[in-house]
Amino acid sequence: MPVNLYMDENVPRQITFGLRLRGIDVLTVQEDDRSSILDPEVLARATELQRVLFTRDDDFFAIAATHLQAEISFSGIIYAHQQLASIGDCVRDLELLATAGELEDFANRIEFLPL
Repeated sequence: MPVNLYMDENVPRQITFGLRLRGIDVLTVQEDDRSSILDPEVLARATELQRVLFTRDDDFFAIAATHLQAEISFSGIIYAHQQLASIGDCVRDLELLATAGELEDFANRIEFLPL
């Protein structure tokens, strides 16, 4: 079963559009009427929806560490540094992860792009 993605507020629209053109199920924070919520709430919402969070915000490292330390499960994070992963890299690698992976593969983990 393909992995569904939840896009953080700071993800460029081109990545979302590129994934949708490839048939990947993507939901943005904005489309979910969750603009301007705090980052821990973004991760909680992605988990609630059983989606893996994609972000370019390194604040999620600390949030994930806090969750792991408190034994709070989350559905997973995929992170791409803004200067190290181009939009094309993100679209290509996210498509691969979404189509080849299972939600359980990402549970309580951070995956880094580019692959």
